[in-house]
Amino acid sequence: MSELPPKTHNLGALSQELIAKGRHYYVPNYKPREMILDHGKGSTVWDLDGQDYIDLGSGIAVCSLGHQDPDLLAALDTQSRKLWHTSNIFFTEPPIRLAEKLVESSGFAKKVFFSNSGAEANEAAIKLARKYAADQGKPPEKRNIISFNGSFHGRTLATVTLTAQPKYQIGFEPTPAGFIYCDIFNDEAAIEALVDDSICAIFVEPVQGEGGVMPAKAGFLKHLRALCDKVGALLIVDEIQAGLGRTGTLFAYEQDGIKPDVVTLAKALGGGLPIGAMLVGDKAADVLQFGTHGTTFGGNPVMAAVALASVTKLATPAIAANVKKQGDALRKGLEAINAELGLFKEIRGRGLMIGAELVAEHAGKSGDISELARKEGTLVLVAGPNVMRFLPPLVITDAELAEGLKRFKAALMKYKAGIA
Repeated sequence: MSELPPKTHNLGALSQELIAKGRHYYVPNYKPREMILDHGKGSTVWDLDGQDYIDLGSGIAVCSLGHQDPDLLAALDTQSRKLWHTSNIFFTEPPIRLAEKLVESSGFAKKVFFSNSGAEANEAAIKLARKYAADQGKPPEKRNIISFNGSFHGRTLATVTLTAQPKYQIGFEPTPAGFIYCDIFNDEAAIEALVDDSICAIFVEPVQGEGGVMPAKAGFLKHLRALCDKVGALLIVDEIQAGLGRTGTLFAYEQDGIKPDVVTLAKALGGGLPIGAMLVGDKAADVLQFGTHGTTFGGNPVMAAVALASVTKLATPAIAANVKKQGDALRKGLEAINAELGLFKEIRGRGLMIGAELVAEHAGKSGDISELARKEGTLVLVAGPNVMRFLPPLVITDAELAEGLKRFKAALMKYKAGIA
């Protein structure tokens, strides 16, 4: 293993001042890294001190078209000079155009509800499922919702309860009732044991993101579709992280050959601006009637205009081709690194949603490695303490990916050598 020269990055006075103010004024629920990101272009971002970083995280699958995409900038500039907000008492053009695009692209949806975030889209889906069951004459005790161990659906009280990871719920009890957890993802027998006429919906991610980048195995979503049909429950597919081109198709469920009843979206939908959406198929399209649900900012015309430009571009064959090309290159690059350094037990995922699970000897070290990668000039995410998570922009170039992998390898070499 060749000796690696030390890499230094000294924080400037303004960066130090801002970091200190952030620590002073922010509620301490986050642990931001010691840097002030300032601007970006493509798949590269720069901090206030001029250090560049290859962005292999996209702001957690948000900036799928990279930074400063010209089409998104044009949509933002045009709409920002026309109308910013009206409320949902009135129609505006951008959210209508966006709803039309999502419905026509989905292959199943008939109606759309816009929210401000993924958690809010999932909240809407929870309410929709319960109201659907109520409309079918089911009493409250027969309106239960199933989710899977390792899932992640949001941080509001209902969505964090839907999230089948108790660590996120500690201290927030009592949590809402009516949520049931399937202990084993991708296990037909485990889910069959839970499904009866007391279930109104099953929530599932085609690829669990926060749960370690775990894809649904072939045929599993079809099995869930059949179970839902058997008991009259809704199949709700959370594509907040896996959707909109990230796994190689515009919607990840397309690869599983199913038609869901509901799909939730966010993250890449706005290309960096906050917007979420719930797409609803025939069965439940008219469940949420006037007054049953709402939001002040959902469907905001500025957000919707940018989201329309984002979805339009993400739906192109060029994006799908680049996801395939760079997804293969990312896997091969990680496999080559692993062949030399032997740090990963498994490399898995779909498209440009890849997880690299650490071997037992290095369990719990994903955060340390992520920080070393940052110091080497590449931004890499984690999916729990044992998995490195890669979610680069879907427009990442050959050169950007190669440089990102080079810097990541340098970080891993320092990690193995014990150089912090």
